[in-house]
Amino acid sequence: MSVSSALNAFKSSALISWKSLGKLQQTIAGCIERSGITLHSGRVARVKIWPECAGVGRYFDFRSNFIHPSVDYVQESPLCTTLCKDGYKVRTVEHLLSALEAMGVDNCRIEVEGLNGEESSVEVPIFDGSAKEWVEAIEQVGLKVATDQGGNSCEKMIPFLIEPVHVHRNDSFIAAFPYPKVQIIYGIDFPQVPAIGCQWFSSASLDDSFYTSEIGPSRTFCVYEEVEKLRNLGLIKGGSTDSAIVCSASKGWLNPPLRFPDEPCRHKVLDLIGDLSLFARHGSQGFPVAQIVGYKACFFHCLFPSKVFLSLLVR
Repeated sequence: MSVSSALNAFKSSALISWKSLGKLQQTIAGCIERSGITLHSGRVARVKIWPECAGVGRYFDFRSNFIHPSVDYVQESPLCTTLCKDGYKVRTVEHLLSALEAMGVDNCRIEVEGLNGEESSVEVPIFDGSAKEWVEAIEQVGLKVATDQGGNSCEKMIPFLIEPVHVHRNDSFIAAFPYPKVQIIYGIDFPQVPAIGCQWFSSASLDDSFYTSEIGPSRTFCVYEEVEKLRNLGLIKGGSTDSAIVCSASKGWLNPPLRFPDEPCRHKVLDLIGDLSLFARHGSQGFPVAQIVGYKACFFHCLFPSKVFLSLLVR
């Protein structure tokens, strides 16, 4: 089945029920502009987020090329989520998309500009390694009801899972179960790094207040002993102790304090929200209403996460 066919099947799948809960689609009340160093290329990029009409959804604008954050355009890439269309790439989109999804920004145009002469690829800035910068920017500018070109508001459609699904690889898995609200239970295990070890995190909900205080501030992390290997692969050129929390297998955390005792696990939840937001269409909610349980499931984040999950929903 082609991806486009799968998307159509997803919307009519017997595993998903699309419902309106009386909520109206939203957009931001003004323009957001932020610049910063990017994680993998180490270059500077500028992002401007503009209000958009109801029913349009979220999309990236790179050199006047429009790329919707959709499974149609996900390209396999290590340690980040990359969107690619007609040869143009926008990388490391997961933190921004996570914040937009959780904070209820259903429609917006995301203009991304590389400031170092990139021609066909650009990356979203990493900031402190969390979604905190984006959350604060959204809170500062505020939200408003989105209207279409005729001035009409649109209902926000919500996907409800109605049958259990799961996928696994070796001892890693992700499963989803019907549930009356969004709940995420996530576990990681780094036995070679005792300071991280085995961690579990359970979300009480996915409303904006919970995300703002409990998920959005959690930073990306790396193992110190793997840094040189990653840089030799051309990755994390812009990484530093200002953009990630770094843990050594022998010495523990090198740039404490942590914001949460289980901050690494919470950050994986942040990434998951960003990746599954790729299901959003025309201002709908992307993240399915379900109880989602994942364990060591970061391989979905790097290897077509939404395509894997989507293949289950349209089986």
